[in-house]
Amino acid sequence: MRASGERILTTHVGSIPRSAALRTLLVQQDRGEAVDEAALAREAEAAVREVVRRQLEAGVDIGNDGEQPRAGFSTYVARRMRGFGGASRRPAAKEFAEFPDYAAMLARRRADAARIGDAPQAVGPVRYEDLGEAERECDMFDRAVAAAPAKFTERFMTAVSPGTAATILLNAHYDSHERYVMALADQLKKEYELIHRRGYVLQLDCPDLAMERARFFQDDSLERFQQAVALHVEAINRACAGIPPDRIRLHLCWGNYDGPHTHDVPLEAVLPLVTRARVGALSLPLGNPRHQHEHRVIARLGLPADMLFLPGVIDTTTNYVEHPEVVADRLVQAVEAVGDRTRVIASTDCGFGTFAGSEMCAPSVVWAKLRSLSEGAALATRRLGGR
Repeated sequence: MRASGERILTTHVGSIPRSAALRTLLVQQDRGEAVDEAALAREAEAAVREVVRRQLEAGVDIGNDGEQPRAGFSTYVARRMRGFGGASRRPAAKEFAEFPDYAAMLARRRADAARIGDAPQAVGPVRYEDLGEAERECDMFDRAVAAAPAKFTERFMTAVSPGTAATILLNAHYDSHERYVMALADQLKKEYELIHRRGYVLQLDCPDLAMERARFFQDDSLERFQQAVALHVEAINRACAGIPPDRIRLHLCWGNYDGPHTHDVPLEAVLPLVTRARVGALSLPLGNPRHQHEHRVIARLGLPADMLFLPGVIDTTTNYVEHPEVVADRLVQAVEAVGDRTRVIASTDCGFGTFAGSEMCAPSVVWAKLRSLSEGAALATRRLGGR
């Protein structure tokens, strides 16, 4: 995995808003409605080419396909694997009971989105019988990169973690949460290894390591949640055993929505457990008002000496475009926290389009935010003595 050498490199967490036509087709497909598969393939191909081009124009060094062919960052596996059906009854975030008017507002905004709280559940043994759809996504990305006028410094591909899949695609088959998580790990391993073979950095999307404290585990003690985090990290290590840690980056967050977040677990409660993961980089939000102070936690508790740090310095839930000076300030704080500029890569708090139809930032604003990220990284580099 590339570190920041003479300058601070830039990346993002993965998802980018889809075009209106693609979004409509993906939502229809996700809801089980008949769609024109040829039209869907054409729209996805065009969308991947567009987001590759726009990322490069915005100055993104380490880019991906924007998750354009997927209806959701986590629920896509229900299409790719056997064993899923019906609908989950995912618990609402704990804060929604305290702020019901916000919950109603969010529900209205998500009315035409892909399934989030009622995604399919495990109704039988989960298994990957065919990696064809994952292969086709990689092929699509490769074609878009080959056609682009410039090149990324490095490329990554996202994949859901076992724990996140288990807490969003709920279990109606296995006799314990642990057995379900490990079954998912054994199957997702196949997708992870495919991504690695294709030459990409693997990004594991792991909001379960923080967000689920106020959702799936909201009625449990903090100690019980920490035990679950340890289990989920063990599942990650099991699934990634055949991939060098320096080809894996891990993203955790507290949920990509503009809510109160008053029940978010503090970073210090989970960081020592998360850093047991055999990964080469950690991505987490530091750009939003609830967590931007937690660079101090990184400074106090530290990261493994060989782990890169991808601080989120752009909020993905607001249409304010952060000033490059603000971005630079946040990056300098992140560098001070780890003590080494080369270990910091500028990133975003989360994705901009985690589920088709639930985007909170207008597409034009997304590209402005990514340009500001690049400009802020250049400012921070100069402040810190780089080029």
